[in-house]
Amino acid sequence: QVQLVESGGGLVQAGGSLRLSCTASGRPFTRPAVGWFRQAPGKEREFVAVISWSGGSVDYADSVKGRFTISRDNAKNTVYLQMSSLKPDDTAVYYCAGALRPRRELDQYDVWGQGTQVTVSS
Repeated sequence: QVQLVESGGGLVQAGGSLRLSCTASGRPFTRPAVGWFRQAPGKEREFVAVISWSGGSVDYADSVKGRFTISRDNAKNTVYLQMSSLKPDDTAVYYCAGALRPRRELDQYDVWGQGTQVTVSS
């Protein structure tokens, strides 16, 4: 099995940047695709970005395209989410999750991290 742990969240002013990390332990190759999702208070969890094992396939939600970049370092078993030009609407708990293939749908993911809080102040 694989376990995922997020880190890097925090408080940032609008327009600022943060980099989230998702580190895998166990057998990360059993869930080769890794996605980032977020959930704001009172809202449903939503797709943010996903990357394939090789890094050759990436996808982003329209709301973050051009501002967020997903990448990975398989030697470190870590997937990153670089977030720039942050807006108050980006405030949420951010989760990484593992799947067999890079997809947007939440039900394709069966391994989840515990989440990390990102707060963007105006």
